[in-house]
Amino acid sequence: MFLRNSLRSGIVRTMTTLTPVATKNAPPAAASYSQAMKANNLVFVSGQIPYTPENKPVEGSIADKAEQVFRNVKNILDASNSSFERVIKVNVFLADINNFGEFNKVYAKYFNEHKPARSCVAVAALPLNVDLEMEVIATENE
Repeated sequence: MFLRNSLRSGIVRTMTTLTPVATKNAPPAAASYSQAMKANNLVFVSGQIPYTPENKPVEGSIADKAEQVFRNVKNILDASNSSFERVIKVNVFLADINNFGEFNKVYAKYFNEHKPARSCVAVAALPLNVDLEMEVIATENE
């Protein structure tokens, strides 16, 4: 946890509390990062890939892989006192943009009435040679 409080030019900055989030209900971080980081009431979920909480890759269609990614994100949001309804922004990375339609069908199951801002980009490659990665920014539940 990191606390910050400063006074500069007569302006008082509010205290920002940074808290890492970890849950055993999502794959462990594969490098030097947290599954999520909370900054006051904001939750920044690191990119989630189609791996199980036991750290095993999911095989099958992009829809199968997307379902696992959404389970991972949900479990991290739960551990962060947040939910899909509190998501502000979603960033999606696809190794093949031709998978967008199939991915988007799964996405629409989770974000149908509540529609956060979203970016979806094709990338040359993703860590561990996966097809998909998704990160979100959310607020804590009230």
